[in-house]
Amino acid sequence: MSEPAPARGTLARLIDVQPGEGRALAWSWAYIFSILAAYYVLRPIRDQMGVAGGIENLPWLFTATLVGMLALNLPFAYLVKRMPRARFVPITYRFFAANILAFALTLYLAPAEWGVWIGRVFFVWLSIFNLFVVSIFWATIVDVFSNAQGKRLFGFIAAGATLGAIAGSATTAILAKNVPTWGLMLCAVVLLEIAVFCMRGLAALSTQLHEVPGRDRSADDGQDRTIGGSVLAGVTRTFASPYLLNISLFLLLFSVTSTFLYFEQAGIAKRSFPDRGAQTAFFASVDLAVNVLTLGIQLFLTGRIVNRIGVALTLAILPAFSILGFAALAVWPTIGVIVAFQVLRRAGNFAIARPVREVLFTVVPREDRYKAKSFIDTVVYRLGDQVGAWSFTGIQGVGFGSAGVASAAIPLSVAWLVNSLWLGRAQDRRRDEQATEPVGESARPMPFGRGAASPGR
Repeated sequence: MSEPAPARGTLARLIDVQPGEGRALAWSWAYIFSILAAYYVLRPIRDQMGVAGGIENLPWLFTATLVGMLALNLPFAYLVKRMPRARFVPITYRFFAANILAFALTLYLAPAEWGVWIGRVFFVWLSIFNLFVVSIFWATIVDVFSNAQGKRLFGFIAAGATLGAIAGSATTAILAKNVPTWGLMLCAVVLLEIAVFCMRGLAALSTQLHEVPGRDRSADDGQDRTIGGSVLAGVTRTFASPYLLNISLFLLLFSVTSTFLYFEQAGIAKRSFPDRGAQTAFFASVDLAVNVLTLGIQLFLTGRIVNRIGVALTLAILPAFSILGFAALAVWPTIGVIVAFQVLRRAGNFAIARPVREVLFTVVPREDRYKAKSFIDTVVYRLGDQVGAWSFTGIQGVGFGSAGVASAAIPLSVAWLVNSLWLGRAQDRRRDEQATEPVGESARPMPFGRGAASPGR
């Protein structure tokens, strides 16, 4: 099914969209818009609660988050093993929506003295929620679109995430001082249900998206099948693959260095804004600045950058910038430098590094796209948070300030740069190898429908 000519013309001004892709792009946009809007309604609440619970306690909250990630990965892997995609995705989102309702009810009914502990639990929970729901979205998108489509379209799809983040953070920035926290949480529940609806809309179009001349259609009929495999495959297959291990290293190094900056920002907020509402509004305003900058890059630059310089050099942009940013912070450890670096780095991640990192998963088997990807995006990411949190505490504990933290981050960023170049070249090799082989189930994007066939193993 093709889109009307005016719709194709409008999209073509921004991105290289091909006939038959427009409606799938629209559903993908609405899908990730809803997820990120829900998260960014809640994120400033989490950040304020983390500050209120004591910055000195943040490393313990990061530890609890890692434990929570480990605990949830096994039941999620069981759902992936036993159910088709169109069942386990809504179940996962509605599980988190039920959690939000429980938090809203608790905040509404609980006495004020419970606030600090509720905040700590919510901080941990939202840190888990964010990675799970976004990882599931991208696993689905990677499964629906091909490698070539990913290079052209993933940056544009990520712009839908940015619009959702802008809408969510703007909503909280405007309403935080006048609307109770539990009221904002109810907005997030509605947005998650909209995400489920959009996922079903994408499901209805995924088969049409793969109606390509010459494609073997016989393998596309297994829409009622599950992915199957082992519950522990996410862990075992990650450690067995140098390619997946290096993706893990990429995310680990990014997470460690991001945690250093997050802790610095939390300290700034506590010193500068004694009022809780003002702290929440500050965090929301920073998020808004990040997302406005991100949107411009995603709409006009991301796809063009990838096509011009390739995956390897595009992945290397963020670590190269981090080397420069941490060097500046080591020389000028001021509030202005920290905030500017944080905004520019986060925008670079969302606009360039994140969508290109997802392209890396288009050349792995389907089982790895859900199980290994979920393990990497959640457990490995939060392990990086853990390492970063306790490293930051240790550096501060021996008397080094912001300059010392920044100096420690520079060699990590150099290692991250080398890792990025290796990954990009490895992805190119895998893509070329698959291009010379018959289309097989492990490499081909599959229809969404009610499920999809498992890799032949």
